[in-house]
Amino acid sequence: MSMADPLTPLSLETLPPHLAGGVVAIGNFDGVHRGHQALLAATRSEARSRGLKALVLTFEPHPRDFFRPDPPVFRLTPPAAKARLLTALGFDGLVVLPFDRDLAAMEPGRFVEKVLVGGLGVAGAVVGHDFHFGRDRAGTPAFLGAAAARHGFRLAVLAPVVDTGGVPFSSSRIRALLEAGDVAAANEALGYRFFVLGTVIDGDKRGRELGYPTANIRLGADSRLRHGIYAVEMTRADGTVLEGVASYGRRPTFDDGPPLLEVFAFDFSGDLYGERVAVRFHTFLRGEEKFDSVAALIAQMDRDSAAARAILAEAAAPGPIDRALPAPL
Repeated sequence: MSMADPLTPLSLETLPPHLAGGVVAIGNFDGVHRGHQALLAATRSEARSRGLKALVLTFEPHPRDFFRPDPPVFRLTPPAAKARLLTALGFDGLVVLPFDRDLAAMEPGRFVEKVLVGGLGVAGAVVGHDFHFGRDRAGTPAFLGAAAARHGFRLAVLAPVVDTGGVPFSSSRIRALLEAGDVAAANEALGYRFFVLGTVIDGDKRGRELGYPTANIRLGADSRLRHGIYAVEMTRADGTVLEGVASYGRRPTFDDGPPLLEVFAFDFSGDLYGERVAVRFHTFLRGEEKFDSVAALIAQMDRDSAAARAILAEAAAPGPIDRALPAPL
């Protein structure tokens, strides 16, 4: 865990002069998964070899949410999480364009002139093979390559990045894995352990009455993480890491209410209310269940805690991205 501050999202208007004229990776990068990481590494390599700044240009909201807001896209990395990951990957700047009616209607040539050349003054750009932009997605890598030649900047187009089975890494595939509770496979595709950021909120104190006081975190309405029990780590704003077991779901034994992430931190008795935390998911233990009695629920919670402790005790050390992530400020 790094104590460096995460990147602050910039607009074209707030881009400082020292970040202009760099090499920019362009895309949505939801999840910042292994496929994205290859493209981002190519961006950093190009920038460093030329003594330039490495930037990321992305869009909010997710374009699919603009065109089809219902149901919302299950965001693997909402803006704060994405900024945290791009900081860990060593980028110098993050520019976020509002994806609105004007941007959706912008002709591809105008996007190049206004955003890439006029706004960012790019010396180079890196995109994926399937990158499309501009009105009706008319801008293609081939179009961008021709525009780059006219405007005097370099363009690199990366081929698909595949896993050992030859399957391309994709955000949609990772979403499906998390919806199914396959955290291990999702983490492998991400190249780091899936995490969520949130602020600990007040709850009904029921966990305390059961002997399992929890830190309660409300996830976004778009979250489709499978309801159930997980072995987790929770990182505090000061970088302290607490191991624990978490429930994500509607608490069917009691109220079947709105989905809530409830984290029981092992061997911890402090106050976390109002604190910003990151919860990192190691393993899915079981699905959410409705118990016939509180005693049966507590007995299962005891078994879940023991299982989570055993899993975390044997867990591999955090990977390089996990270690480089800024604290959840």
